[in-house]
Amino acid sequence: MEQNNYNGALQKPVGSGFNAKSTAKDVINGIDLTGKTAIVTGGDGGLGLEITKALTSAGATVIVASRDASKGRRNLEGIANVETETLNLTDPTSIDAFAENFLESGKPLDILINNAGVMWTPLQRDKRGYEGQFSTNHLGHFHLTAKLWNALKKADGSRVVTVSSSGHHYSPVLFDDVNYSAREYDKFEAYGQSKTANVLFTVELDKKAKPFGVRAYVLHPGLILETNLGRHLAFEDFVALGILHADGTPNLEAEAAMKNMQKSKEQGAATTVWAATSPQLENIGGVYLEDVEIAQYDQTNYENIAAAYRNPGGFAGVAPFALKAEAAQKLWAISEELTNVKFDI
Repeated sequence: MEQNNYNGALQKPVGSGFNAKSTAKDVINGIDLTGKTAIVTGGDGGLGLEITKALTSAGATVIVASRDASKGRRNLEGIANVETETLNLTDPTSIDAFAENFLESGKPLDILINNAGVMWTPLQRDKRGYEGQFSTNHLGHFHLTAKLWNALKKADGSRVVTVSSSGHHYSPVLFDDVNYSAREYDKFEAYGQSKTANVLFTVELDKKAKPFGVRAYVLHPGLILETNLGRHLAFEDFVALGILHADGTPNLEAEAAMKNMQKSKEQGAATTVWAATSPQLENIGGVYLEDVEIAQYDQTNYENIAAAYRNPGGFAGVAPFALKAEAAQKLWAISEELTNVKFDI
């Protein structure tokens, strides 16, 4: 019987033995990646740097895809088994060049970690006119994964890991206008749909790729304030999120929740590393992970998406709309159309 994670069919914890406080170092302990090759987008800073460190410590060769390769090399100085290449996820020419360069090496690709991303940005568009968060967080990684498909197949047991967020609860993919061409831009909603797209892409990719030995995983890394991803927030945004009251005083309840949820970068990288390397996931894929475990299927009926703004601690589990078969299939089709890349598996 064919297994897939449509409607959360596989969203059941496996008893990993780890927890929200586990670090990437804890997770990689005992894992041997000697001879393995990994690509990590955005692997030269924030969570990506911790992921890169963990994979190389286990013997893997890691190719870090960075918008600024020279800056990447500086950040990665002193780390063995690392190569740095330029990649701009909003530029199709850059993605093609990066992928072709790797394919020419003839190496199998054992691990692809789609880690780079942007969050809550003002309205920005790529050269094609596509909304920036959707372009960077989803379309760029869809394009990259498609172009690297032959190398992933060649590894005979590879994994594609995509970093999403509990912020996917902010919005399903709004297929009628994903690029905000006709409606008012909402940076929280736009971020939410890009992260929901990460989940839907993973569900469909695993279903299609499983017969070729390629498995896919998607995850929420946790609340990591050290990454500074919220640098674009204005005062009114903190009020909308419930972090501040309208008079500017802090919401102590929200402050306590965030403090309790907050992780270090080392802890934030742990779930990604687990997804990329754990033997516990060998026979399961297409699942959404958090706190180094398969997350629960969250069947809460939210009154409205705006309710998410009042939950600064984040939502646990994966939203039902992120695992719908019809949405996953529709996203795949529209992603091929928007990127002009046929991802045949």
